[in-house]
Amino acid sequence: MPRTDWLVGMIDVRDHAVRLTGVRRVHGSGPGAVTALAGVTVAFVSGTFTAVMGPSGSGKSTLLHCAAGLDRPTSGTVAVGGTDLGPLSEKARTVLRRERIGFVFQEFNLMPALTARQNIELPLRLGRRRIDDGEIRAALAAVGLADRADHRPSELSGGQQQRVAIARALVTRPAVLFADEPTGALDTRTSRAVLGLLREIVDRHRQTVVMVTHDPVAAAHADRVIFLADGELVEERAVGHGHRDQEAAAIAARMAGLESGATIAGGVR
Repeated sequence: MPRTDWLVGMIDVRDHAVRLTGVRRVHGSGPGAVTALAGVTVAFVSGTFTAVMGPSGSGKSTLLHCAAGLDRPTSGTVAVGGTDLGPLSEKARTVLRRERIGFVFQEFNLMPALTARQNIELPLRLGRRRIDDGEIRAALAAVGLADRADHRPSELSGGQQQRVAIARALVTRPAVLFADEPTGALDTRTSRAVLGLLREIVDRHRQTVVMVTHDPVAAAHADRVIFLADGELVEERAVGHGHRDQEAAAIAARMAGLESGATIAGGVR
């Protein structure tokens, strides 16, 4: 298991890392308007790992984008670390995202011309923050890449690239780490290693992780799963870690039920 000692003292723990209250997001207007979120209220408690699941078109990505300040809700409120995003200007929202939110995506989104070390340093440079070489080295070691610091993304495996992305997302000491299908492009063995790293930073260092996934096995690494359908939060499920395979099977069964119901209703794209 990669070491995560470098995160000690980094996390600003509060009751709710992120809270959405009555969030609606409607795309378009008039007869052609599409409701992506229909009044969702949910809190992501500091130091917890939440998986967000639902059929295609259920609002998972919209929820993530609104929670992370990438998209403005049509109505309702989003607060990150106690700060209401609604009144903030676009510039202020950008600064907040840079300083308080970390992102990990399925396709890694690393800069191809930069080395692993330089990719991890990038958010600090963009924020004009001091770069501590020791901290960067510790970040690389934490994700098991101490010997890959000077390698570019093309010289790294998919799993290694994702670990660089995780280190880059955490180096700014965010209130919350959002992960959008972080294992979608990885093989089974590498996926488990990445999920183990996410679980480790939650358990040992109280990082908050919110992960959108379609994979019940990935969701079984979380503390809870929230299920969306037709833009609404329809269920929450606590996850027990003693029998992860059984949890994954139960989550898969619930997803199958939602997808079957969505097909019958014809309401989920």
